[in-house]
Amino acid sequence: MKHPIEVQDVSLRYRLDRANVGTMKETAVRTLRRQRKIEWLDALDGISFEVARGEIFGVVGPNGAGKSTLMKIIARVLPPTTGRVIVRGQVAPMIELGSGMNPELTARENIILYGAMLGRDPRHMRERVDPIVEWAGVEEFVDVPTRSYSSGMMARLAFSVATDIEPEVLVVDEVLSVGDQAFGEKSRKRMNRLINSGSAVVVVSHAIEMLGTLATRAMWMERGRIKMMGPADEVLGGYQASV
Repeated sequence: MKHPIEVQDVSLRYRLDRANVGTMKETAVRTLRRQRKIEWLDALDGISFEVARGEIFGVVGPNGAGKSTLMKIIARVLPPTTGRVIVRGQVAPMIELGSGMNPELTARENIILYGAMLGRDPRHMRERVDPIVEWAGVEEFVDVPTRSYSSGMMARLAFSVATDIEPEVLVVDEVLSVGDQAFGEKSRKRMNRLINSGSAVVVVSHAIEMLGTLATRAMWMERGRIKMMGPADEVLGGYQASV
């Protein structure tokens, strides 16, 4: 049986161009000769794993380990330099919520735009405007430019759009609740429903105890590589002991 998520030997390399600072004459000569010091950053290096339907796969590691970069590749935001990522089914990415929304557009317009960026049919998104804004608690401001929204209102709206489906794949990067306490509880319930619906789930979090209650397997990353992968209790215990 094919898994909803298959990550096969994925690497991502960034090119960093740095010119050494010297005299104005040296700078001019380097510019004319187009001489640059080229460096490479391996954000990910040979990452491979699979996630089955109904499985919750936790990812941990220090800042700069490549966790968020990996989530963006799975969510089809970034292409890998080498390797292959296969994602079967509709994806709900909980990554940098609202980053694709335009503050000059109304909530209604942003719902259609943000939904289209997530790969959803604009006609379907038009039909979903009313339930989305109602769930987010911004129905009174649906035709108001979102530049007048508070950061909490924007987060609630983005969360409501992103979770307005029952996806085959759910990618969560440190976004397990947004807004005030009441909305936070409401969002956690929706997240739990999505997780329990049979989706293949990848969760990145520094909340080790929370991951321990959710994840069945886990992966510990450091400097773009896999440090350890296996049963969640073993991996999370090893990572926690190291920090």
